[in-house]
Amino acid sequence: MTKGMSLFEKRRRRNRTALRARGGGRPRLSVHRSGQHIYAQVIDDVAGRTLAMASSLDKDFRDSAKANVETAADVGKRLAEAAKAAGVTQVVFDRGGFLYHGRVKALAEAAREGGLEF
Repeated sequence: MTKGMSLFEKRRRRNRTALRARGGGRPRLSVHRSGQHIYAQVIDDVAGRTLAMASSLDKDFRDSAKANVETAADVGKRLAEAAKAAGVTQVVFDRGGFLYHGRVKALAEAAREGGLEF
């Protein structure tokens, strides 16, 4: 079943399975990072909809965005604002296969400071 899967895919599958077990029906804050950008979404898995999203590619943010911790923190703050506007206060943090370090950690901490609980 896991033969031929990369370590990233294994981590991602293991993390997602644990989230389903302890999620309790809460929306999922999913994070994806690339070499140049970072993306975050609050997803309602039951309804299959995205409730809020923010990324370093947002129109008013695109020119100053770089692949660094400060940009990730700004994306986390914007996501928290968008989630609050959608009526979401509690989420389950889905880091995917990414380690909780650097930009992913900065986004999560900024989202917590912005009012999201996880």
